Amino acid sequence: MLQFYFFLKLLKDSFRDLLPIVLVILFFQLAIIQTVPEGWVNTAIGLGIVAVGLAIFLQGLEIGIFPVGENLARDFAKSGWVTWILIFGFLIGFGTTIAEPALTVIAEKAASISSGRIDAFTLRMVVALSVGFAILLGVYRIIKGHPIHYYIIVGYILVVGVTFFAPKEIIGLAYDLGGVTTSTITVPLIAALGIGLASSIKGRNPIIDGFGLVAFASLTPMIFVQVYGVYVYTFGEVKDVAQVVVQSTASISTIISFESVLSGILAVVLDVIPILLIILFFQYGVLKKPIQNLKTVFLGFGLVIIGLYAFILGLEMGLFSLGETMAYQLTKSDSVFIIYAFAFAIGFSTTMAEPALMAIAKKAKEISDGKINDFVLRLFVAFGVAIGIALGAFRIVDGGHIH
Repeated sequence: MLQFYFFLKLLKDSFRDLLPIVLVILFFQLAIIQTVPEGWVNTAIGLGIVAVGLAIFLQGLEIGIFPVGENLARDFAKSGWVTWILIFGFLIGFGTTIAEPALTVIAEKAASISSGRIDAFTLRMVVALSVGFAILLGVYRIIKGHPIHYYIIVGYILVVGVTFFAPKEIIGLAYDLGGVTTSTITVPLIAALGIGLASSIKGRNPIIDGFGLVAFASLTPMIFVQVYGVYVYTFGEVKDVAQVVVQSTASISTIISFESVLSGILAVVLDVIPILLIILFFQYGVLKKPIQNLKTVFLGFGLVIIGLYAFILGLEMGLFSLGETMAYQLTKSDSVFIIYAFAFAIGFSTTMAEPALMAIAKKAKEISDGKINDFVLRLFVAFGVAIGIALGAFRIVDGGHIH
């Protein structure tokens, strides 16, 4: 019964978090574009499914991924096996990134437009290795107790420094790959690993030392991919340039069928399986210790899969196509400031509904004894993303250099 009431609270919060997206759509569609969108019923139903999916996903995290990640980290810390915890961190980063669907799509697109220089599989390997290295480095930092800002400062100096040597064709790709390498499932597990480790090592503070692994996972691909770009654009062979045609049309709303639901759930399961296999191997093969409340943990993973699929399905039920149509219509307006305003509003509203951000914010509130307000924290992150996307839109219109 307690879990049911917890789910109802999560559901109420999910609908509240989707409200900014609804308001943005209504304002720009009715006040600026001044038309009622086709398929608005599908979009409304889709938003409802997104809210339910978010609540199920977050409940799955609470009873499955967070406990198993923190317990694993504590067991490793007690065992004193530094090498094994570093290997575990590397494999979690590498194994979950190599199977990331968004990375596969971007790698294939980059290969098709690079005149044959970029190999899609090699690019995915470079990114996966960089994320594995990032988690390994982040775990090492927690063990040693080094301040995180030194690592971040050096990292961004390297990121910006490499841009002056990297081919201009690779810089934007490298920056984008820093954002697609941490999936919605991986982020909570990485956070749980860092917090569990920092909680178990004497002299470490989980709120100070536990966070930061995700930042490393976003930072290192930007460096590794640019270095890879220097190599391929210096020594790679040029083939026939692929003809890339950009169509100014919106995608079609998803039609739900038994086959589409089955294939969608299967795709999410395939994303989760590498994480589950790595956890089971280290839990039973290395630590040789059974997982506590195994049935509850598997139920949590099941809820995560169902919730994440529902979230994706709800977005595809008209929300993606509506957003693309609105963006296309707004780019035809006479004022570029409307485009910047739309970019800002979409950045803010979609970030407020981001499942991984919700999970991190809830965990931050929990381990700070309520000093960090999870909703206010998400507001600050959402404003940061909104400003970033608006600046990105300005850069595209202005044509300035990305660095």
